[in-house]
Amino acid sequence: MNTLLTTLKNRSFFFLWTAEIFSQIAMNMMNFMLTLVVFSLSNSSTAVSGIVLSFTIPAILFAIPAGALVDKWGKKSVLFTTNLIRAVLLIFVAFTHQNLPLLYTLSFVISIVTQFFIPAETPMIPLLVKKQQLFSANALFGAALFGSIMIAYALSGPFLIFFHTQVAFLLLSVFFLLGALSVVGIGRVSKKEKNQQTQVSLPTNLMEEMKNTLSLITKVSTIYHAFALLAISQIIVFIIAVIGPGYAKHILNIDINQFPIFFVVPAMVGVGIGIVLLSTFFRNRNRQKLGTLGLFLTALVLLLMPFGSKVTSRVFVHTLNTFLPTYLQISILHIMAVLACGMGIANAFIFIPSNTLIQEATSDAIRGKVYGALNALISLFSILPVILVGSFADVIGVGNVLIIVGIAIAIIGFARLFIT
Repeated sequence: MNTLLTTLKNRSFFFLWTAEIFSQIAMNMMNFMLTLVVFSLSNSSTAVSGIVLSFTIPAILFAIPAGALVDKWGKKSVLFTTNLIRAVLLIFVAFTHQNLPLLYTLSFVISIVTQFFIPAETPMIPLLVKKQQLFSANALFGAALFGSIMIAYALSGPFLIFFHTQVAFLLLSVFFLLGALSVVGIGRVSKKEKNQQTQVSLPTNLMEEMKNTLSLITKVSTIYHAFALLAISQIIVFIIAVIGPGYAKHILNIDINQFPIFFVVPAMVGVGIGIVLLSTFFRNRNRQKLGTLGLFLTALVLLLMPFGSKVTSRVFVHTLNTFLPTYLQISILHIMAVLACGMGIANAFIFIPSNTLIQEATSDAIRGKVYGALNALISLFSILPVILVGSFADVIGVGNVLIIVGIAIAIIGFARLFIT
């Protein structure tokens, strides 16, 4: 915990971290609110799919070239400019939110701008903190990222209800402005490349740079394995999002609108626990092994998720419940909350060590391109699993899909034991 506080005392990192909090909350709330607004306008799930595609397609098309360009520009200026542009675009959203085609267009443009923000944000950490603080800095960034998702998931609906839709989007524009102002507080960033463990000659042609980046990712084992872990982790998040409503309805027997509260909140608590554990007890352990441990924990949680009702039906649980007050009696929701917390811990064990590995293994001259490629590849590789999981869940059931995915993740974990 002391290492986290010491890292936050770094003025430049603190302002970068603050900028991330404002920007991520604004971006995630905007995405959730747009899905709600589009559905209310169209009453169509297909229309909602369209707005979701407006978030993801720009990542596939523009993330890699954006990363290459960010490495040529100053990351601080990119962070400031992208937040400012998104703030202005959200003002247009606020005054045109009843025009569906215009909403699609503005959402697409905002997502394009975001592709420049992403490879300028996390890759800036090694420029602001010492090497021994990288692990703690990524832990704090992970906490802000997942915390912003939780806040956005929980508050998007109430935000639209409490404020008029127009006012809600204008307030999110203010959040982006606060993010831009926070960037101003970041000190002068040195142009000196830090921790340059991977030497590459940088071509001047943009296409050559993109090919060079993809070649680097596939040939340098440290980066490749970290990429694979982060991609798997993100795909699991997408899968849970897809089958979450079905899991809530068919296994938990709760209203689907309650799923975010009963699953997302415990998961975010788990992320917090994982961050404390990593920063306190595991910060000097092998990063690859920590990521593999996160994979095994993820597999275990997925395999146990369909069987919560079987645990609560056991005689010893019924006997124990007779001695407990009503609010402490064990139910399937308690089992799920514990598993969700475990999923959050697992995510932290993957996210933090993997990001630290990438930052340690790359120089500032290529780091933006690497993170741009990561964003693009995650978006690309997640499309097929998400489509298949949804289809399989309708045919063979949510529980069976969770078991299949859990077994697949466990196999990948065992393969990593031999490969790494």
